[in-house]
Amino acid sequence: MSVITKLTTVELKLLTREPGAVFTILIPLFILIVFGSSIGPGDTVLLPMTLAIAVGLVALYQLPTTLAAYRERGILRRLSATPVRPSGLLVVQLILQLVLALVTCGLLLAVAGTVLGAHVPAEIGTAAVVFLLGTAAMFAIGLLIAAVAANGRAANGVGVLLYFPMAYLAGLMQPVDQMPVILANVGEYTPLGAFRQALQEVWAGVSPSPLLLGVMAAYAVIVSLAAARFFRWE
Repeated sequence: MSVITKLTTVELKLLTREPGAVFTILIPLFILIVFGSSIGPGDTVLLPMTLAIAVGLVALYQLPTTLAAYRERGILRRLSATPVRPSGLLVVQLILQLVLALVTCGLLLAVAGTVLGAHVPAEIGTAAVVFLLGTAAMFAIGLLIAAVAANGRAANGVGVLLYFPMAYLAGLMQPVDQMPVILANVGEYTPLGAFRQALQEVWAGVSPSPLLLGVMAAYAVIVSLAAARFFRWE
């Protein structure tokens, strides 16, 4: 068994024991079940909304808190003296957090499709592209938080402080048509807002706006570069 495989196995065990991972799964599932009983089979809002919530929780809460805590405890520094480079742990964590997001969203889709009879889009390929772009944009924000936060507690606090205004602007806490027009327009240019809107367009059976795709891609690239620039291993 390779060193990276062993590291992945250990990190996976730690992730399954992490209360935060359970939290990121249960919250969007709870929202889906509670509100799902009142939607029709052709609804194109609730499921995209809960998918965006799930990815946002992993990206802004779970990912930066874990990485910042590892740096705080000196784990990244100690790894530099072993065959496993600190960058290897970073890659493993990104993969595992992506798997967590995929598992959560897969569970939401399964419950929505089988229990609630919710609408699932026919264009699976388009939905996958939107999901990957949105996840990349949100994960980039999480990496930037991990890069600048002094410790795990600070990363947690910054993530929570960012999540709620981003969720509001994205239309995850209040329907967009009930928001002030200027805030609704601003929300479309946030990574979470563009992600939610693009998913909703896919669910509605239309091609997602190229502008929304461009917004997510721009966040993914620009913020990732900033995170790489400011990331500290110790």
